[in-house]
Amino acid sequence: MNWETVIGLEVHVQLATRSKLFCGCATTYGAEPNTQVCPVCLGLPGALPVPNEAAIRLGSRAALALECTVHPTSVFARKNYFYPDLPKGYQISQFDRPLATGGQVRCASPERGLVSIGVTRLHLEEDAGKSVHDRIPGRTAIDLNRAGVPLAEIVSEPDLRSPAEARAYLTTLKQILIYAGVSDCDMEKGSLRVDANISLRPAGDSRLGTKTELKNLNSFANVERALELERARQALILDGGGAIEQVTLLFNAGTGQVRPMRSKEESHDYRYFPDPDLPPLVLDQAWIESERAALPELPEAKRLRLTRDYGLPEYDARVLAAERAVADYFEAVVGAGAPAKAAANWVMGEVLAWYGERGAFPAPPPTIADLIAMVTDGTVSLQAARKVLAEIGGTAEAPRAAAVRLGLVQVRDDAALETWVDEVLASAGAEIARYRAGDLKLLGFFVGQVMKKSRGKADPKAIGEILTRKLGPTA
Repeated sequence: MNWETVIGLEVHVQLATRSKLFCGCATTYGAEPNTQVCPVCLGLPGALPVPNEAAIRLGSRAALALECTVHPTSVFARKNYFYPDLPKGYQISQFDRPLATGGQVRCASPERGLVSIGVTRLHLEEDAGKSVHDRIPGRTAIDLNRAGVPLAEIVSEPDLRSPAEARAYLTTLKQILIYAGVSDCDMEKGSLRVDANISLRPAGDSRLGTKTELKNLNSFANVERALELERARQALILDGGGAIEQVTLLFNAGTGQVRPMRSKEESHDYRYFPDPDLPPLVLDQAWIESERAALPELPEAKRLRLTRDYGLPEYDARVLAAERAVADYFEAVVGAGAPAKAAANWVMGEVLAWYGERGAFPAPPPTIADLIAMVTDGTVSLQAARKVLAEIGGTAEAPRAAAVRLGLVQVRDDAALETWVDEVLASAGAEIARYRAGDLKLLGFFVGQVMKKSRGKADPKAIGEILTRKLGPTA
C-alpha cells in the first residue's frame, strides 16, 4: 500500500518575560530548585492569579507574526489533571476561546518546494513544574521553578507531509518568533518544546488515520528522526493488516527508539471549564493594530527585499535572513560602501564562521567594507585580507595598518615581480613546455609558485600578465 504521511505539530514557546504568567516570580533559567515560587504558582489556598501584561503582549505579537486573527475576547480555562509537578491539580490554559486562530507559516519543503502550513490556533497557558529523575538516586525530585512560566502553544493544521517537512516548518517558525522578539526559542533551556502527531492514510484518501503523539523531542533533528521511526512503525503495522492504537509515545534519542507512554487523551479527559478567578481577556482592536504595527520586518519579507534591492541570489538572501542580526550586519557593510555580492560573500564566510563560534561579530561593518575595498584596489589579496581579519578580529586595529604590520600589502613593483617570475620559470622547464603545447591550466600553477616565492606579497593580476608575456604563444 502506498501510504501518505500526515503530521501536525504542537509547539510550546516560552515567552520572553521576566516574570511568570499569573504572578511576579522570576523566570530566570538555572536558578536553584524551588527558589522562584510563591503562593500563586504553588497553588496555595486563597492565592489569586493576575495576568501578566507583557506575556499577553508577546503572545499577541507571536500570533500576528504568524498571520493569525487575534480575538478581542479570549477565555482562560482550567485544564484538570493530576501529576506531581502540577501543584494546583490544574493548569491555567485556553480552550474553546483561544487568543488567536487561523494563521499560516510558509516554508521551503525539501519535497514540495514552497508550502503554506496552516496554524490552527495560538493560545496562552502556564507551564507545569519539572520532574527530576537523576538528582536523588532511586527518587524523583520536583522543581516548581517553571510552574507558571508563560507559554504560547502554537498548533499547526495536519498539513505536513514528511518528517523533513516538519523540520523545515519548525526552523521557519523559530526564525519568525525570534525576529518578532517573542522568545529566544532555546531548546536546551526548554524555551521551545515540540509534540508531534503523525498518522498514515492511503494515498489520495482525504480521511485522517489514527494518530499517535510523540513527546520528549529535544531538537529539530530528533523531531525528524522520531517521526521517521514512527512512520516506519505504523506502515509496518498497516501493511500487516493491523490497526494503529492512539497512544502517546516517548522518543529516546540515545537508543533511537520510541516506546508507549500512555493512551492518548482527548479534550474531555481534562474537564476544561472557564477559570472562575480570571475574567475574560478583552483586547481593544486599536491595541491589537498597534502591536501589528510594532512588528519588525519578518524573515520572508526580508529575504524578498534582499533579493530585490541588492540583487542577491535566493540562496544568499536565505542564509543572510536566517538571523536578524546577521541580515542587519550585511546591510550595514553595504551601507559602509561595499558592493552587495562581495559583502554577502564575506558575511556568509569569515564573518558568519566567527559569529557562530563566539556569538559576536569580528569587527564593525565599516572594517569589513574596508577589507573588501583593499582587495578590490589590489592593496592585498583575498587570502591576505582573510588573514588580516583573523588577526584584528575582536580588536580595534585598522585593517590597512594591520596589513602593513603583517607584511601582506601586495608588491606591484614591476622589477620585483619580474625577478620572482624569472626565478620560477628558470626551474620549470617541463611545465613551460607543456604550457606552450596547449596545457593552459598550468598558468594557475605558475601564479601559485610566484605567490609562494613572494610569500603572498605579489599582485596576482600583475603576475598573470607578466607570465603570459614571458611564456609566449601556445599551440
